[in-house]
Amino acid sequence: MAAPHVADATQRSVQRYSASAQVSHWLLALLIFALYIMGWYMVEIPKKTPPVAFWYNLHKSIGLVAVLPIVYLIWWRLRHKAPPLPVTMPRWEISASKLNHTLFYICLIVMTLSGFLESSFTKWGIKFFGLPLPSVFWEDKNISSIFNEIHFYASYLFIVLIGIHVLAALKHWLIDRDGVFQRMLPR
Repeated sequence: MAAPHVADATQRSVQRYSASAQVSHWLLALLIFALYIMGWYMVEIPKKTPPVAFWYNLHKSIGLVAVLPIVYLIWWRLRHKAPPLPVTMPRWEISASKLNHTLFYICLIVMTLSGFLESSFTKWGIKFFGLPLPSVFWEDKNISSIFNEIHFYASYLFIVLIGIHVLAALKHWLIDRDGVFQRMLPR
């Protein structure tokens, strides 16, 4: 059973992320969820069939859309401090949170760049919702394969980080009731 915190007072006094940071966070979460669902689905479709091109191009297009909230959130974090954490939060949790968020941003950058470069070194290139983007690279299956591996492993590391992030958020919301979860929610 959770300790009886002053939940109501804590929730009223919670300093939250800005509305734009909240919208970007939840938009990115939705886009990443869609990208993972598509990623798992599209690799199961038989190669050289029409649905493959559709799903790969949709995955690439949504990945490019995800660049906007990624860049915004990185910019936001470089220019703003996160809302303060509760003084009751243990140091190890604060350190773990900072490490997880740092690895989050690194994974987001690595996944985005590796996915972009993987596709850039194929004969198909990248189409943004059907519009072919100009390529400055050449077809090279070996280079594409390297970026594919990076994209693959970074995406699985990112799943672990998402799991940690979600479990920590749920812990703060349901067990600690310390207002940390509410920082990313509108008033």
